[in-house]
Amino acid sequence: MTSPISRYPVPSLEGLPEDLRQRILEVQEKSGFVPNVFLAFSHRPDEFRAFFAYHDALMLRPSGISKGEKEMIVVATSGANNCLYCVVAHGAILRIYEKNPQIADQVAVNYRKADITARQKTMLDFAMKICLDSASVGDADFAALREHGFSDEDAWDIGAITALFGLSNRMANLTSMRPNDEFYSMGRLPRNAK
Repeated sequence: MTSPISRYPVPSLEGLPEDLRQRILEVQEKSGFVPNVFLAFSHRPDEFRAFFAYHDALMLRPSGISKGEKEMIVVATSGANNCLYCVVAHGAILRIYEKNPQIADQVAVNYRKADITARQKTMLDFAMKICLDSASVGDADFAALREHGFSDEDAWDIGAITALFGLSNRMANLTSMRPNDEFYSMGRLPRNAK
């Protein structure tokens, strides 16, 4: 028995506006499958466009934070928000970017014990503070980041990624978004070992 990917109706690809259908087909071409977030969010096309525009603006822009580190932020904060979809999906991306099959599980459960650098732990300390207690963020938090080479623009990126995925986590939980089965095995074995 296969569970539905969302508690809300998921439109057919044929019934979607052309720009959404094109975006989904491009993702399918690149990854070999359609991540369920694209299908679930297509329930509301205008929100789909807004979400993915902000996602791309943050996750694809050059910054002092690597692609893998951006995924660490997503995985750690999604773990704190109990978001199965984002932990599983972004955990797969994190494993691939970092070429490390253990890292996503470590970061999702307790990044303080993960095999990551002190710089990355400081980054995740800041992200978790934004995630769990943003009202208490102060100058000392920015100073800690600067000690590890992060700029104030990097701090913005950390906070914005945390905030966007706070929204994503809550929508995934609201909709009961189910992770694609493909995500569970991605990045766990070297490509030639499959």
